[in-house]
Amino acid sequence: MRIAFLTAPEGVEEVELTEPWKAVLAAGWNPVLVSTRPGQVQAYHHLDKAGRHTVDHVLAGDTADAFDALVLPGGLANPDALRTDRRAIAFVRSFFDTGKPVAAICHAAWMLVEADVVRGRTLTSYPSVATDVRNAGGTWVDEEVHVCRAAPATLITSRRPADLDAFCTALAEEFGTK
Repeated sequence: MRIAFLTAPEGVEEVELTEPWKAVLAAGWNPVLVSTRPGQVQAYHHLDKAGRHTVDHVLAGDTADAFDALVLPGGLANPDALRTDRRAIAFVRSFFDTGKPVAAICHAAWMLVEADVVRGRTLTSYPSVATDVRNAGGTWVDEEVHVCRAAPATLITSRRPADLDAFCTALAEEFGTK
């Protein structure tokens, strides 16, 4: 399985990228770092610079066709930058249009709101995103991980880095059932 990890060139929360990446590798799948520019993405540990990660695929007019699932790591700046990029929004929406599973953690729920895929779904996120989820027609819950199997696509969401163990477990289980 090829799993897309969509990030902006700067601002992704390091552990929200690296821990799910490790879970995907442990499951025997192929993680692919997708970004809006070539080169490397700059990760952060909260507000401090952390590692740099090499981009595997530059987003153009891509759809979900080349991938089996999508992971949206959070961090505050990452989804805030991506939600203004039409290519990124269309890419996220294409996973729902084709019924492929999506996992999002922390502030990454902003991408779900922007892609207009929240309506009628139950999900969690960083608490400050709850109002955005509700305003987009979703139901927000305060849980470490929530799996919404509403058609057409399974959605796995989580609140924050402290919930990564539960998030990675759910991601591996749900992606494995597809």
